[in-house]
Amino acid sequence: MKIAVCPGSFDPVTNGHLDIIARSSKMFDKVIVAVLRNSSKNSLFTIEERVELLKSTCAQYENVEVDSFSGLLIDFLKLKEANFIVKGLRAVSDFEYEMQMALMNSKLAPEIETIFLMTSNKYSFISSSLIKEVIKLGGDISGLVPAQAEEELIKRFNIGG
Repeated sequence: MKIAVCPGSFDPVTNGHLDIIARSSKMFDKVIVAVLRNSSKNSLFTIEERVELLKSTCAQYENVEVDSFSGLLIDFLKLKEANFIVKGLRAVSDFEYEMQMALMNSKLAPEIETIFLMTSNKYSFISSSLIKEVIKLGGDISGLVPAQAEEELIKRFNIGG
């Protein structure tokens, strides 16, 4: 069985993330969307909120499950008996960092492969950080994040209320 893990902070989940998840779901028998618990990051949404948002937005994919982890990604993959890491790339700037991570993961666990997928052009400029900045300043994020995430962001930033 080909099991892939698609890791990230997903704070919040964007349509770019969903693009990578949807395409991965067609390539692998099972895709585990893994939300990183990173105590050094100041997240807008709690780990539980991010997991729930992902569960609701990924419910349409029968072979996708959502989980969270802390520590080394490689340890999480071994725990889940996964053999692939799927990472989305938006631009060349993403590649440099992700390549370093892939090489380190390969050193730690040579049996695990990292697969890079280019995000679709229509989402290549989207990042969770940019989404938060735009909505905080009153900009329109419709079509950039799933409806559930947009709703939660509007509540979080008390827009229109």
